[in-house]
Amino acid sequence: MKSRHGFSFFFFFFFLFLVMQITASEAKTKETVVKHLPGFNGPLPFSLQTGYMEVDDSSLFYYFVESERNPEEDPVLLWLTGGPGCSAFSGLVYEIGPLSFESPSSYVDDALPKLVYRPDSWTKVANVIFLDSPVGSGFSYSITDDGYKSCDTKAVNQIANFLTKWYQRHPNFLYNPLYIAGDSYSGLIVPPLIFQIARGIEMGDQPILNLKGYVIGNPLTDRKFDLPSQVPYAHGMGLISDEQYEMYKESCSADTTGITRSVQCENCHDAINKCLKGINIHHILEPECSSAYKGNSDRSSRMTLEQYSSADLNLSEISSECRDAGYRLSSIWANNGAVRAALGVHKGTVPLWLRCNHGTPYTKDIRSSVEYHRSLTSRGYRSLIYSGDHDMVVPFVGTQAWIRSLGFSVQDEWRPWYVNAQVAGFTRTYSNNLTFATVKGGGHTAPEYKPKECLDMVARWLSGHPL
Repeated sequence: MKSRHGFSFFFFFFFLFLVMQITASEAKTKETVVKHLPGFNGPLPFSLQTGYMEVDDSSLFYYFVESERNPEEDPVLLWLTGGPGCSAFSGLVYEIGPLSFESPSSYVDDALPKLVYRPDSWTKVANVIFLDSPVGSGFSYSITDDGYKSCDTKAVNQIANFLTKWYQRHPNFLYNPLYIAGDSYSGLIVPPLIFQIARGIEMGDQPILNLKGYVIGNPLTDRKFDLPSQVPYAHGMGLISDEQYEMYKESCSADTTGITRSVQCENCHDAINKCLKGINIHHILEPECSSAYKGNSDRSSRMTLEQYSSADLNLSEISSECRDAGYRLSSIWANNGAVRAALGVHKGTVPLWLRCNHGTPYTKDIRSSVEYHRSLTSRGYRSLIYSGDHDMVVPFVGTQAWIRSLGFSVQDEWRPWYVNAQVAGFTRTYSNNLTFATVKGGGHTAPEYKPKECLDMVARWLSGHPL
């Protein structure tokens, strides 16, 4: 009898241990329904959930905002911010999401930055998943040091894995049209990601996703097109002289990589760089920002908050005319304990949140996404490529060049598109359902500077209407 009781107690405690482990695992991966956020006055006027998805030895953090129009039928957009290493929260509050910070000029030192509702949000027409990828971005973390070592192909695989698991958690969205969206460095991630998803669909992988296409803005696509386009763009915008441009064409015509420049070409670039030294390449009309602040985005996310605070970077030292002051607000907000608790962030996983973390080891192993565009559009997937026309990081000149290299016929010739009877940019439609558009006055990236116009643009495109 004694022995049987011993076995009974053993199995009871073993069963209890298993239940606790399963409960702990579920707690680790469950979503947090966020109805209030510190810094926002009153309940949120939209549906927000946050959560983690375990992929490999890492946990990818995401924000999910349901469509404010018709979540049951509106498309699902997966949003990937560039970098690599920039948090998707940047897309949520600075570009396409329903939140933004009050002006930095109204910020009081040591206070929590205030959030306000942004009406020109893409969540007016779509359900949007904002994903912190790769690992080390935002609140995404790994339980091993090797987990922080990433590259383009690893990021693509992890995002595809994430998406499969997200739909298993949200099967009610399986029939909604799915679009992958992103900007900047995501121009090298989005096309191969869609290609991988498309191949999975063709092979019958479960669940079968209702993939329809993709949207990418100011996209880094191929350095052979993007980098050389900066000089003709600078000339076209009146930043360098005709003589400098002619000299550039003469001495650098064979240079497409910048690796083996001739002496004449090198001297030409030096002269051009002197002209462009004080230009903000993210938006050529805006003031050049404090280099002291920019350096902090390169710091490792494993810095402690105390180390960061002692880095002698006060908001008051950044010009209120500079967007970096607004970016600083996100770091103050996301490193607040009450904010992290409201978002359901796992304690002790990310000592310091950075809007853009370039401190984790990352290999850029996808050199071009041009052929992915050709393959995807030939398969029938729709694509919208847009560029802010005041961006000199990835100028629209280079984007147009790689689109032309696809050899697609023009279906709708170059023309203006309008918002409220005003020219909002210019557009051209190609065969294979590829649409290109510029956003007049937009920088790198366009929605940050022209939110109303970009919402109109994506709303028309998603509904199948011409811009």
